[in-house]
Amino acid sequence: MKPTAITVSELNKYIKNKVDADEYLNNVYIKGEISNFKHHYTGHMYFTLKDEKSLIKCVMFKAATSTLTFMPKDGMKVLILGTVSIYEAGGVYQIYCKAMQEDGIGDLYKAFEELKEKLEKEGLFDKAHKKKIPIMPNTIGVLTSQTGAVIRDIINVSTRRNPNVYIKLYPIPVQGKGAEIKIVEAIETMNKYKLSDVIILARGGGSLEDLWPFNEEIVARAIYASEIPIISAVGHETDFTIADFVADLRAPTPSAAAELAQVDVKEIEEKINSYRNRFKIALKKKVEYMRLRYEKALASKVFKEPTQKINEYYMNIDIKLKNMEVIVQNKIKEAKLKATNSIARLDTLSPLKTLVRGYSIVEEKGKVIKSIKQVQENDIITVRMYDGRISTKVQKVEE
Repeated sequence: MKPTAITVSELNKYIKNKVDADEYLNNVYIKGEISNFKHHYTGHMYFTLKDEKSLIKCVMFKAATSTLTFMPKDGMKVLILGTVSIYEAGGVYQIYCKAMQEDGIGDLYKAFEELKEKLEKEGLFDKAHKKKIPIMPNTIGVLTSQTGAVIRDIINVSTRRNPNVYIKLYPIPVQGKGAEIKIVEAIETMNKYKLSDVIILARGGGSLEDLWPFNEEIVARAIYASEIPIISAVGHETDFTIADFVADLRAPTPSAAAELAQVDVKEIEEKINSYRNRFKIALKKKVEYMRLRYEKALASKVFKEPTQKINEYYMNIDIKLKNMEVIVQNKIKEAKLKATNSIARLDTLSPLKTLVRGYSIVEEKGKVIKSIKQVQENDIITVRMYDGRISTKVQKVEE
């Protein structure tokens, strides 16, 4: 009997089903070295995981890459959690990565987070403690390896921005056992002898293990205690160390640190020239404005007929005097009229008017007698009439 042939697709599908049915392959934890790494524009990552004898293709989709705390690259040793499956269209079996971490950094990362939390609680990261970077330092101290691109980049950037700045290199080991002790000694020496106005603590990129000396507690406390401002430029822009958090300023790269440590002299010169031109224009406008005001003042009547204003004041005074005279005269007339009316009223009430009508006033020793009880017989009294007085003696008193 002739065997029935199957298609390639059917075979690949059969193998895929077999592989997918294996529970062990659905959740493998594997380690190896990355090679042929490609970060696709869609966000997916494609690479090969290998060891000394074998390799396997891997893919990490964009949804899973969001959990990464580092950027994978060729030569990096990693631990991967994923699923082994078959890509039917290509007939290729590969690992679909769910999570990835650098091999051996689990304990280091835990220690990093613990120290970070401890120092943050103590206030070593507080902005209030951070010192200002001088605008134009005379001397920049650089703590880094004396070989490599870091010091060359810092020198190139610094001399381009300010040819007069003095770069003082203090060589230190930037990785390896005991590097943290040398870093602390360098910071303390720079402070003890006041060797610079600002310090750049720098090294190139690397793995967490490579950068670990800058995550040591003694280095963090030495940076915190430094009287000289320190700029931290450790690793690449995506790398963060404890030194970055404690330092007075963090730079994404050593070159950026050199830029942050000093101003660009050319930019300062351009600003000065710009200000000078603006001041010249402003002064010219001010002079022109004052000249126009001067010419306007000379053209005014004050200068052409200086006495006119005085004469106008005299006229105003005359008018006011006349007004005052009229007011005073009116007041006098009113006062006279009031006095006349008052006199007339007083005259009407005067006892003399009563005497004219035939009445008289009886007095004794200048006092008016109103009652018979005030006199006795034989008293001498005076009778006042409208045209004179009569002195008489009381003959009899009757009620």
